[in-house]
Amino acid sequence: MLGQGEVLRTFNISVGELLDRSEKSRAIIFQPKQEEVVSSCTSLLMTVEQRRSDENDAAVIRPFTTLMSDDMHELVLRTDAGHGLLARYRRTHNTGDLDQSITRFERASDLCPMNHPCRPAALFNLAVAKFLSCQVNGTYLNLDVPISLFQDALDLRPTGHPDRPITQLHLAIALLSRFKKQGLGTDADAAEELLSEVLDICHSNSHIYRAALLAIDTLSLHRAEGNDEHDLGQMQPAASMLPSWQDQLVYLAELCLQGNDPHELDEVISLHYDALRCYDAVHDFRGQFLCNLGVLLHTRFGRRGNSQDLDQATTLLREALVVFPDGHAARDASLNSLANVLFTRFEHRGNDQDLDDAIILHKDALALRPVGYPYRSKSLNNLATMLFARFELRGNDQDLDDAIVLHRDALALHPVGHPDRSMSLDNLGNVLSTRFRHRGNDQDLDEAIMHHRDALTILPVGHPDRSKSLHNLAIVLSTCVQHRDNAQYLDEAIMLHRDALALRPVGHPERSKSLNSLASTLSTRFQHRGNVQDLDEAIMLHRNALALHPVGSAITFKSLNNLANVLSTRFEHQGNGQDLDEAIMLHRDALALHPVGHADRSSLLNNLASTLSARFQHRRNVEDLHESRENLRCALTLLTQHDPRRLQAHQLLATVYLLFHQSGLDRTGEDTDSLNAAMHHCKAAANLVSGGLQPRLRASLRWVRDADQYSHDTQLEAYATSMQLLDAYMSVTASVSSRHDVMKDFPSTLAVNAASCALRSGDVCRAVELLEQGRTVIWTQMTRLRMPLDNLQERGDHAGALMKKFRDLSSLLDTPPTNHQEGTPRVDVEAEESRYRRLVEDWNRVVEDIRNIEGFSRFLLPPLFSDLQDAARDGPIVVLVTSEASCDAIIITHKQPPTSIQLPTNWKKLLTLVSTFQQAIEKDAGPKRAQPELVKTLRTLWNDVVRPVVEHLGGCTRPGSRIWWCPTYLFNFLPLHAAGEYREHGQSLSQLYISSYTPSLTALIRARRSHDRSLSVSFAAIGQNHPDGHSFTLDFVEPELELVRSLLPPPPTVSFTKITSVEATKSRALCALQDNTWLHFACHGTQNFTEPFKSAFLMRDQPLSLLDISQMDLSRHEFGFLSACETAVGNFHTPDEVVHLAAGLQFAGVQSVVGTLWSVDDSTVQRLVEAFYKNLCGDGKMNSKRAARALHRAVQSLASDKDMSLHQRIVFMHIGI
Repeated sequence: MLGQGEVLRTFNISVGELLDRSEKSRAIIFQPKQEEVVSSCTSLLMTVEQRRSDENDAAVIRPFTTLMSDDMHELVLRTDAGHGLLARYRRTHNTGDLDQSITRFERASDLCPMNHPCRPAALFNLAVAKFLSCQVNGTYLNLDVPISLFQDALDLRPTGHPDRPITQLHLAIALLSRFKKQGLGTDADAAEELLSEVLDICHSNSHIYRAALLAIDTLSLHRAEGNDEHDLGQMQPAASMLPSWQDQLVYLAELCLQGNDPHELDEVISLHYDALRCYDAVHDFRGQFLCNLGVLLHTRFGRRGNSQDLDQATTLLREALVVFPDGHAARDASLNSLANVLFTRFEHRGNDQDLDDAIILHKDALALRPVGYPYRSKSLNNLATMLFARFELRGNDQDLDDAIVLHRDALALHPVGHPDRSMSLDNLGNVLSTRFRHRGNDQDLDEAIMHHRDALTILPVGHPDRSKSLHNLAIVLSTCVQHRDNAQYLDEAIMLHRDALALRPVGHPERSKSLNSLASTLSTRFQHRGNVQDLDEAIMLHRNALALHPVGSAITFKSLNNLANVLSTRFEHQGNGQDLDEAIMLHRDALALHPVGHADRSSLLNNLASTLSARFQHRRNVEDLHESRENLRCALTLLTQHDPRRLQAHQLLATVYLLFHQSGLDRTGEDTDSLNAAMHHCKAAANLVSGGLQPRLRASLRWVRDADQYSHDTQLEAYATSMQLLDAYMSVTASVSSRHDVMKDFPSTLAVNAASCALRSGDVCRAVELLEQGRTVIWTQMTRLRMPLDNLQERGDHAGALMKKFRDLSSLLDTPPTNHQEGTPRVDVEAEESRYRRLVEDWNRVVEDIRNIEGFSRFLLPPLFSDLQDAARDGPIVVLVTSEASCDAIIITHKQPPTSIQLPTNWKKLLTLVSTFQQAIEKDAGPKRAQPELVKTLRTLWNDVVRPVVEHLGGCTRPGSRIWWCPTYLFNFLPLHAAGEYREHGQSLSQLYISSYTPSLTALIRARRSHDRSLSVSFAAIGQNHPDGHSFTLDFVEPELELVRSLLPPPPTVSFTKITSVEATKSRALCALQDNTWLHFACHGTQNFTEPFKSAFLMRDQPLSLLDISQMDLSRHEFGFLSACETAVGNFHTPDEVVHLAAGLQFAGVQSVVGTLWSVDDSTVQRLVEAFYKNLCGDGKMNSKRAARALHRAVQSLASDKDMSLHQRIVFMHIGI
């Protein structure tokens, strides 16, 4: 024996029985004792001889005496010390004891050179300790060391050696562990050979035999990541308190859990029951096996669904808690296991108390796992998961916030490269996505998308968790579609759902979830695109999902609800009443599964109410309408004040109250003012901050529609709210092109309808304010970022700091967003979008802070009429408004109240006039350049629009003075300056006034801001006669630029720069545009109606686009002449955004611009340019305020030119001061 070792057995036996066994060679068989699962001493075979006392004294047995050298004494001491430390580690779980035991065993082995009789025992002891260290510390890459030691020990224990089977089993287990981690087939083969030999040697009823048999059965299994509640790995610290055979049983059980062989699971459960019988009620080892057995039964329940296993697991784990009192090293693992089992029982039976108990237990477990504890992250994740479940059950916001904090802490413990990082990313993404749906914070949604994409990136194809990650990302993208109206995510979400479903075949526990989610997303795509195949497939998938749920299952309600929703959708599009009846039945079934107090009850009440109101409209059953209203009232009371779901409830209530009003039912019921109630709920929906910008904007537009339809007194408030929300919604979109696309999704007549409403109520000033608030939104948002704030610095240090912060953030927001090339990873695009939204939020907060400073309360708020009236200080402004209700003109003067005139036309006539005018312009001039259709159109324009205005102008401005036109909607496409009778002695506007245009009143005010002007005017003439990609050549470009040079005053009055031909590239043009305050473009211009910010001046290499110009600061620029085609043509989809090249220059800062309304001939340009510059600066002075008068006189000078067609004489127009 090496050292004192340990007492394996004590037993009493009579001399007679001893002699009998010796004579018959029968071994003494031992059952496992209370410290063992697999006995280290299974049998004892002895030979006893009986001698008489009178025999030779030499033969008399004498006391055995051991002679021990100093080295042997040292060897024994170190070995005993190692065993003692290892035993203490198993009791206290102090890894320092384990490390010291390894040191003692290493020193002992050093004392055993080759051929030393104790060397195999010393190697074996060291191998056991090293292997245990690998298990405890997770240093599986170091398994080579204990395997080598076990192999060396085995080599010294040949066949027939009594310790060979034990060594073989240990070596096989170590090889299996390495095989599990590295997948080396040679390890598996070697382990199988060793275990087979053990089976050949050991008795079939012995525990060592059963352990070897179980190891062989699980030999082919690869360790996979399992659910936490089924992970015996987290029990390892407690398991390591057991003797090595118990360690191996725990390890074999862990291997067994990775497979699906029911025989193997039953076998390991049986082994644990056998082990339990060996311990009394309070023994530590009994508690450990109670815990392990509870986990195993929990696993078997998950695989077979036998509720007796679940209840038995609960009972065993509660008993384990008694064995492991407070302070015991294994109590945290026991708490964790019991909590997981209770949570499973809650999921399957719905008992709230199980969930509450599980949360308490997990909190206790977490308290026992402080920072640095190896299983802290699992406790954080478990507790977060259950708090989230309770939030979904009861809707307590604190539970949701706590879950997010815990998941963040867990993620921090899973850095890049950690095997559980993808799980933490997915978990955090899920709870953030839920918080977004409940509170509407865009940052939560952005972060959720980012985490889910990161999680999916980590998991390669073939990873067992990939389907979950695919599903989670698809869900959050679908949320993005619903709340941001971002349909680009739809196809990606559906693709991800299909990929996830393919990884969840029939029989997979998550298949129903994938079926449901894919079906819901297909239904959403149907609502966006109208493909009936999507809707039919969605219904089929929802039916399949529902069929997978047992009756009464806690998750059945989702399938019931989802199927009901798509059936309702199909009814809306196909009108089949059976779909509606089935939907109502399904909604009732879903509601029955959610008693009062359940967090989802309000949503189910909403859905049922919606289908009931739809059936009322279909069949006029009054009971349906009453029940719908009561359900919605109840739903609203269940939701907290800031819950985003209130928005839907308010909208549905508005619908129901309008149905009461339309049907006349409110005259006999309790609600005698249903219309007011409906408008109240419309307003509440639009003003619910947590509802999200896009849903609120949709709700406000619905409010506008209903208030207009019923002429309700909240009309103007509804319009103002809609325009405010539209502005806010667009502001979070980074690129101006994207903003224009957003505008196309909303009514183009919102501002003019609002103004028309105000005019009908007699409030002309309010009409002007609403027009200014709701038009040119894109340009207004851009100019806000360039707002000068020099006077703010005078208000103190705090104001100065705010000014700096405002400028810094504005500069960041005004920086053109990254132009992502096709193929750019979506995650990069989303990160950029998220960054921009956060900047907008910071910018909005700074703006609010500035408004708190005295004198800045209306900073960047929509201007009041008192501010806007200043635009008319140099002459009256005529604002033209058209809506389906009326066509009006508003005359604004500098000091007098505004005047409104109802014009003798209507929306339909005006639309016809615009169409006729477009056709007339496109027709070739007839004989003698006559254009009768154009003349007729201009006469109609004079009679129906301009003459009534002129008649009222007579009282406020003298003939020959300047007036400004501010056209809206359809008026943007008519040449107001050219209106007239066009007959002998007939009147025309050009005979009476000098016309200019302005896109908005604010734009005109901004253009009048004075700047220090240089004594010398820097003038750039930019021409391009042969642009890239075009075969034509503009022959008159070079002569035109030379003509301009000749007509300008000489230096030093004008510093002239000409850029033409090959030099006129985009980059040179941009530089000239930046460096010169006076500009003349002579080139080809294009208006892109699909993407208007791609409208451009064509240069030699690339187009100089409107987008390029809009991103420049031209605030010191005075004048621009655009001698190019279509430079002042608006877009029919968004007419009141005034997106064209001439307007772009003015909004960028150019004070005065001459542009063209359609294509222009070279000959026309030559003659008009000459006349214009002679009138502008013929006296040697350069003043941009002369531009309008100079253009007016130039056009008049061409009137007598019979060779010039009418449409060419009126093609130029002036914008600005």
